[in-house]
Amino acid sequence: MKKIFILTGEPSGDKLASEVIKELKKIDSKIEYLCVGGQHLNKLGIKSIFDQKDITYIAFTDVILNIFKIKEKINKTVKNILEFNPDILFSVDSPDFTLRVSNIVKTSNPNIKTVHFIAPKVWAWRAGRVKKMKKYLDHILLLFNFEKKYFDKENLKNTFVGHPLLDSIRNEKIEISQIIQEKKIISIYPGSRKSEIELHTPILMNFIKKMNNKNFKFNYIFHSTKRFRNYLQNSIRLYDFTNVDIISDEKIKSDIIKKSIFAIVKSGTVSLEVCKQGIPSIIIYKMNFINFYLAKLFLKIKFANMINIINDKEIIPELLQNECNSDEIYKTINYFLKKPELINKQLKMVNQTINNLRSKTSSSIEASKVLLSYLR
Repeated sequence: MKKIFILTGEPSGDKLASEVIKELKKIDSKIEYLCVGGQHLNKLGIKSIFDQKDITYIAFTDVILNIFKIKEKINKTVKNILEFNPDILFSVDSPDFTLRVSNIVKTSNPNIKTVHFIAPKVWAWRAGRVKKMKKYLDHILLLFNFEKKYFDKENLKNTFVGHPLLDSIRNEKIEISQIIQEKKIISIYPGSRKSEIELHTPILMNFIKKMNNKNFKFNYIFHSTKRFRNYLQNSIRLYDFTNVDIISDEKIKSDIIKKSIFAIVKSGTVSLEVCKQGIPSIIIYKMNFINFYLAKLFLKIKFANMINIINDKEIIPELLQNECNSDEIYKTINYFLKKPELINKQLKMVNQTINNLRSKTSSSIEASKVLLSYLR
C-alpha cells in the first residue's frame, strides 16, 4: 500500500491539504495516510501525531519566542515520518516549520519524495532560499503563475495549480440595493490573529463613529471567528452602536459579503475572497513596531495586496501602518462611494487579474495529479 504523510502548520494549511486529499481519494482509495493536521484532515479519518495548535506560531516575534518549542516538535515530527516511511511527504504552507522538517527527512531518507504546496514568497524576500530548497524538495506547487520563473531558474520542478480561493468565481450579479434592515452593508475583516484584532478594532470603531456622525445609512458587519466574538461585542457596547454586528458562521459570511457595497479588509488571503465576489475594497494593516521594522528591513515588494503586487501598481488602496487610522479610512471610503467610476475601474482591473490566476480545473485537482504522479 502506498503511503503519504501530510504536514501542515496551521488551520488554513490543514483545510487546503484536506481538499487535495479529497480529490486524491476519489482516484485512489487505498492510500494510507498519517499527518500533522487539524479538524479538516481529521474529518477525513486521518490521524494527527499531535495537536496542530502546538506549532501554530506565525509572526516573526512568535517564531523567535517559541524557537525551542518548534525545534522539539520538528524532531518529534521527523521521527514519526521516518518511522511511517511514506512514499511522499506532502507539506503545506508554514515554511518555518514544514520545510525544516522536509529538509531533515530528505537528508535522512532520500527515497521519500517531498512535495510542497504554496511556495514561500521568494519574490518578496530571501530569493536565495530557492537554491537551498532544491536540495530537499522534489516538487513545489505554485499559487501564482508569475512565481514559475524563480523556480525554473534553479531547476526546481514546479507546477502552477492556481489559488484555491479562485477555483470558482461568482457569475451572478449582486444588486447593490440588496440590504439588511433597509441599510447598505459595509463588510469589515479586522484579522484572524489576536494582535491584529487588538490593533485594528479601536481604529475601525472610531471610523464607524465618524461615519455615523455624518449619516446613519450603513450597516457594518464584522467578519470574525467565534474566538474573538466577545472582544468585538464588548467594543461595540463601548460605543453604543446599533448598526454594527458580528458574523462568525462561514456560510453567512459568504452571503453577507455578496450583499455588501464595500469592504474594509485586513491585508492577507481574505482580500482575494472579497475580490472574487466582485466587491470594491480597501486594504488595511497595522503591526507592532518590531514586526514592522523587520518587514521593512527584509521585504522587497512595494505593496501588501496580491492584486497590487501582480500589477505593480495600486489597484486597491492600501492604508498601512501610520496610514491605518480612522481618519484615512473615513476619507478613502467616502471618496470611493462618491465616485462610482473609481469603483468600476477597480473591479474591472481586479477581475482581469483574477481570471489570469485561475488554473484549468481547480487547485486541489491539479495538486492531486502531481501527488499521484509520484505514486506510480
